[in-house]
Amino acid sequence: MTIIPTAKSLAGLLTLALLPLVSTGLAAQEHDSTFDNLVRVEGAPSAAAYIDPDADFSVYTHVKILEPYVAFRANWQRDQTRNNPAARVSASDMDRIRTAVGDLLTDVFVEALEAEDGYTVVNEPGEHVLVLRPAIIDLDVSAPDNRGAGRSNSFSTTAGAATLYVELFDGASGKIIGRAIDRRTASRPGGQMQWSDSVTNTSDARRMFRVWADRLRSFLDSHYSGK
Repeated sequence: MTIIPTAKSLAGLLTLALLPLVSTGLAAQEHDSTFDNLVRVEGAPSAAAYIDPDADFSVYTHVKILEPYVAFRANWQRDQTRNNPAARVSASDMDRIRTAVGDLLTDVFVEALEAEDGYTVVNEPGEHVLVLRPAIIDLDVSAPDNRGAGRSNSFSTTAGAATLYVELFDGASGKIIGRAIDRRTASRPGGQMQWSDSVTNTSDARRMFRVWADRLRSFLDSHYSGK
């Protein structure tokens, strides 16, 4: 049986290992290889990307996406309450946002991977299956749409920012064969200030996630012999 750890089982490790990486300007770019023998990809569109130089990405026709792990930036809840006491962010608000962000990320990646006779997204690992373990860390939602009685309108030029950390595994062996990290800001067209609610936030986040999904699809297409 192939065993690939879930994102939740590595939540503490991700938080400890990756947040210092982000705060120090993605220092991993200074190294050519990693502890698990992944080699840095020169000229990658993401801030840092590493792959197994011996991995054959052309064999993958199916993709399994593990449940995304989602973590807010440090002190995000405190800062939201301080900036707008009338729209206090509760623990249930944060849980709802985490779930929504994870579901949206999965939906966007499925759309991009399956588009135009692309890859089949499956529920189980196995031969010819590439397993993705995505995580959204350092999530910073500028103006969350709270559902409490004290909610108020918020205006901003961006829905916020987030860092994507994704690991790629061979579905048959469970071996890690790739890793990438990238941070983006969900800027609005023309930098215009808009009223932020769940609809505008979702639209902005979808555009940001689509950039990451399209990059992965382009990478896979460039290696897959059938395309």
